[in-house]
Amino acid sequence: MTILSNDTLRVEVSAHGAELQSIRKGDVEYLWQGDSRYWGRRSPVLFPIVGSVWESKYRVDGTEYQLGQHGFARDMDFTLVSASETEVRYRLESSEETLAKYPYPFVLEIAYRLHGGCVDVIWEVSNPSDKEMFFQIGAHPAFFYPDYDPDASGRGFFTFDRTEGIECIRIKEKGCVDAQTKWPLEMSEGRLKLEKDTFDAIDTIMIQDSQISRVNMFREDGTPWLSLSFDAPVVGIWSPPGKNAPFICLEPWYGRCDRAGYEGDYRDKDWMNRLAPGERFSSVYTIEIA
Repeated sequence: MTILSNDTLRVEVSAHGAELQSIRKGDVEYLWQGDSRYWGRRSPVLFPIVGSVWESKYRVDGTEYQLGQHGFARDMDFTLVSASETEVRYRLESSEETLAKYPYPFVLEIAYRLHGGCVDVIWEVSNPSDKEMFFQIGAHPAFFYPDYDPDASGRGFFTFDRTEGIECIRIKEKGCVDAQTKWPLEMSEGRLKLEKDTFDAIDTIMIQDSQISRVNMFREDGTPWLSLSFDAPVVGIWSPPGKNAPFICLEPWYGRCDRAGYEGDYRDKDWMNRLAPGERFSSVYTIEIA
């Protein structure tokens, strides 16, 4: 476990999955601490897929592979590359184990950097091979609802850097989406109200096409709690349906689950990223604690 700290925040990161374990400001914990009664993870990194592939299978140049939801990086041990008081970097490289599931050599580096009340989450994906590679990558951080009361209906509210006209898509079956049907995100006065049953019928709110680049989370009384800013083209918002869970996930994605029934080649999936030989992908999203 690596501990980062400055005058405002204390952050813990595990080498297993290069996963955030804690974000504390004073005595207050903001990151969900993992409880299998609801969801046992905290902030997994999703690679080389985001979400599910149809029937847990995908195809590359006619060869079929099996891969579980969100890929394998979250369940692998990363190597510590460097660490200081305010920044840590981990690396995962392709191996015989990964190539059996995903036939592309890769180098994945994940870093965390503190500044003020912010945590920058940095991803770098490199292609060390002599062939083009394809991948998706995404975040899945879970945050406690402030002032959670299981008997109360309200869970606070969100605002975005857009106040109206946001459309979303939904899961159709087997963890895959109906990408054709767009649903208006029901907001009032620029706010998305959160209730304990918000996700019971819809599972996940998926907003794509770079409609938003910032999510602000507030307590019931309007006090700011935290914000996420990102440049990812897709963002998911999720809490376990039917569990009245004490947390919510805000998930910037460079990728998305398959369309229901998709049986095409992996490279032709929606929201696919590609790297030429020797090329590198870099991205950062920021968690800001109020």
